[in-house]
Amino acid sequence: MDRREVLGLSAAAGATSVLTLRGMSFAHARERGREGGSGEESRTVGGHLPNGAPDFVHLPVQVPRGVRELAVSYSYDKPAVPSGTPGNALDIGIFDEHGTAAGGRGFRGWSGGFRTKFAISAERATPGYLPGPVRPGTWHVVLGPYTVAPQGMEYEVTVTLRYGEQGRTPRPVYPPERAGGRGRAWYRGDCHLHTVHSDGRRTPAEVAAAARAAGLDFIATTEHNTTSGHGAWEGLWGEDLLILCGEEVTTRNGHYLALGVDPGTFVDWRYRARDDAYGRYVRRIHRAGGLVVPAHPNCPFVGCQWKFGYAEADAVEVWNGPWTADDEMALAAWDNMLVESCRRGGGDGHGRWTPAMGNSDAHREPQVVGLPQTVVHAGDLSRAAVLEGIRAGRSWLAESSGIGLELSATGPRGEHAGIGERLRVAPDAAVAVRLEVSGVPDGTVRLLTDQGEMRSERLPASGSGTVLWRTTASLAAYVRAEVRHPGQDGGAGLPGPMAAMTNPLWLESI
Repeated sequence: MDRREVLGLSAAAGATSVLTLRGMSFAHARERGREGGSGEESRTVGGHLPNGAPDFVHLPVQVPRGVRELAVSYSYDKPAVPSGTPGNALDIGIFDEHGTAAGGRGFRGWSGGFRTKFAISAERATPGYLPGPVRPGTWHVVLGPYTVAPQGMEYEVTVTLRYGEQGRTPRPVYPPERAGGRGRAWYRGDCHLHTVHSDGRRTPAEVAAAARAAGLDFIATTEHNTTSGHGAWEGLWGEDLLILCGEEVTTRNGHYLALGVDPGTFVDWRYRARDDAYGRYVRRIHRAGGLVVPAHPNCPFVGCQWKFGYAEADAVEVWNGPWTADDEMALAAWDNMLVESCRRGGGDGHGRWTPAMGNSDAHREPQVVGLPQTVVHAGDLSRAAVLEGIRAGRSWLAESSGIGLELSATGPRGEHAGIGERLRVAPDAAVAVRLEVSGVPDGTVRLLTDQGEMRSERLPASGSGTVLWRTTASLAAYVRAEVRHPGQDGGAGLPGPMAAMTNPLWLESI
């Protein structure tokens, strides 16, 4: 049976609007459930969503006893729109009998707009969804009209119940928290990756192989708005590869990584910056042992630009994939944040600053896993040590494992500090800054402070070189380094694409 509905906005929760449709029930469900029968039964509903539709549309589904598998498919129209006007894009997911309340107790999966159908049973589920018993009660198919064309959106949803005996749900196998490593050392990682468990096209096995080929020591699984990838890496980790669990929390006002959380930790995304919700999930991530990292904050696409501020972030992804103009903007904004932390006391040991990260955000070929990567100084190759190094800013970013870099500063009495550390010296004491680089032929090295660029030097064709510079704590609150490829600006003097960059080394007056 087909039921058409023309809908208006009927409910709101804070600034995130929600609309609930009339429920879907099945004509023969009671008889089949009571008799322990087999077979299947389908219902289809359709409707119209106007431009300006709510953020989420809930379709209640009355699930009876005796259901072995629940399957959903959907479609929507994509009419032509004027140039520069968003067209139709409709996401989908599902919550079980525990309900749709914030926090996700009833969450059973989300595929955004990447799949047109999915199925859930006790034994298995479509990637992006969580296997488990299909219990009786009110389930909710959740639609997310991401963008709606001026003409509105026509949609159709089909729910199929397959009756029969429930199977057994496999116990998820999660990655271990420690790998072999090399003791205290620099470890290379890519903490923003996607597989078939959200909108990626690589399998976890393909991502793990690409990570090893890229010379990485650790990676993170960060699927959009789902935890189904946490248990998908069995047999793919090893003494040479640490796998962290996470999520790319994809809100309507920007994306952020819940990085290195306890396996199975779900972070809700159904809120905007105007809602009083983000801080609650920041605390949830921290309780789960993870970090909050705004992702591609200057991405130009709808819903991608970061609107929640940086006060509660543990790090920020200033470099996402191959270097582009939005990375340049993110870098400039981050450098301004460093200067602001100096004003608040960040340069004298009292303020807080936000470290930079670089990740590939690779989804499919030919996107390169490990371009870029974050190189972290950690006590060992473990979840706790790697996250602590990222949080402390003891890290630098590179486009590949073929690039080497070391930045240090030395005071007049042999005092020494490296990336992310503080060198405490008298205000006018001479400080020697040393940068060693390899792997960037004809690159340009830049040393920058809170005043801007203080030193620039060209590397030879070999790509290796050492740059020395002297300063004092009274003249520079911090020093950071950039290594750029030759520019292609026709001599306009603009910096070329980034090859490597560091977090700051702080100079503290005593």
